[in-house]
Formats: sequence, structure tokens, C-alpha cells
Amino acid sequence: MLPTEAYEALPETVLAYKRSNQIGRFNPAAPAILEKQSAVHNAVISARGIVQGMRCRLLPADSDDRRGVVRHVGEVEGLPGVGPWVGIALDEPTGRNDGCGPGGIRYFECGKNCGLFVRPERVEMGQFADIDGLEEEENPDEDLEEM
Repeated sequence: MLPTEAYEALPETVLAYKRSNQIGRFNPAAPAILEKQSAVHNAVISARGIVQGMRCRLLPADSDDRRGVVRHVGEVEGLPGVGPWVGIALDEPTGRNDGCGPGGIRYFECGKNCGLFVRPERVEMGQFADIDGLEEEENPDEDLEEM
């Protein structure tokens, strides 16, 4: 593997192209753009009332009916982009982690594949019922009494 310093010194790379054309982080306006993106995410968190411990579901609701509880609101080291992420402990094991971020840093506790980090725009807060299938568990003894 090529060391970072050696790659940065090469003249004909994507990095050299971005540097010479002031693209991405080499754009002089990049810090202001990143700050604006972070402010937008924070505004969505405030407007939607995203708070740890509250029930939520993922949007769009018509194509993703996953529900859970908000367990983390804030930065997540190792995820791309700037600004806060929302960590959700899902009701069902349809997530990507167990509350650990990409670097193995634990942000919250949940079962295997029950954790997920999403941008605030994908979260809707509300009194959503738990969809773990145990809400209306039948009592097997009741069936015997009816016979």
C-alpha cells in the first residue's frame, strides 16, 4: 500500500486534480459549505423534535416501516459528511450494527443488527407502536377455555 505522503506527492492523481481545480476540501469556500450543511441537520433535529428516548420511524414511511427508539443524536466518528447523525435502536433486527459506529466506538446499546445511524431527515418522531410482534400475544390457555 502506498503511504499517504507518497500519494499526495504524485502529480497525476485524483487528489492532484482536485487540488489544482479547487474541488471538494480544496475549495476555498469548503468550510462555509460544511458549516451550512451541519446547520441544516441541526435545524431538522430541532424542527422535528428529535430527542433521545423517544419513539420514531424511518422515512419514507411507505417504503421503510422500521420503527424504534432514538438512542443517540450527535456526531459519529467515521461516518461521511458533517453534522449530527441519529442513532436508532430498532424494534426488529433489520439494522446494520449493535450501537457501535464504524471505528468500533459504542454510541448506544442494542441487540445485534438492531442499530442504525441515519441523517435527521429520515426520522419521524411520534407515538408509534412497537412492531416486535409481542403487542397482542395471545394467551394459549384462553383457546382451551373456549372449547
